Amino acid sequence: MFKFFKRMKTVVESELNAALDKAEDPVKMLDQYMRDMAEDIREVETSVAKQIANEKMLQKKYTEAQSMVDKRGEQAIKAVEAGNDDLARRALEDKKAHQQKADTLKEAYVSAQNDSMMLRTKLDEMKNEYQEMELKKDSLKARAESAKTRTKMNRTLSNIGNGTSKQGFERMEEKVLQYEAEAETSEDLRQSNRSLDDEFAALEKNDVDDELAALKKKLGK
Repeated sequence: MFKFFKRMKTVVESELNAALDKAEDPVKMLDQYMRDMAEDIREVETSVAKQIANEKMLQKKYTEAQSMVDKRGEQAIKAVEAGNDDLARRALEDKKAHQQKADTLKEAYVSAQNDSMMLRTKLDEMKNEYQEMELKKDSLKARAESAKTRTKMNRTLSNIGNGTSKQGFERMEEKVLQYEAEAETSEDLRQSNRSLDDEFAALEKNDVDDELAALKKKLGK
């Protein structure tokens, strides 16, 4: 399991580099890799828990077997003191059987205890590696987002500075100048038309005054 985890870590790094080469989304892939590794850790934690439970079970059985060894030894002494050699002999035989069982269980318990310590150590190493990769993932995600932003900005600036954009800008500037010229021309025409109307109005006013003066003269006013 632990060798598999280390192999997976290597595979993750190699596949990530390949993904970057293929222009795949490294942010999504990093998240997926971390989820896979977290799942592996949970599986190992389950295995460690089972191993610890097995260790405790063996410890309990060994303790019980050793207790029977001590009990049969005390009973053999009592039987000898009571002059019952047959009972003492049977107690010693049972003591011997429990002693063999206790020795076997002790050996299994010690082995399980060592395995549990080793598994705990390896699990801690896996968790530390996961934390390191978690930090590295955050750094890589930040770098990826920064690179995307820079690329987008550079493309935008490139579009602004290229010939097509410049020509379009100049064309719009010419249109604005044309609109302004047309506005000034229409204003000049309006002013010109107003002047003609004023002149004709003045002319008509003069004709009325002349007619009024003639009328007064005729009437002797």
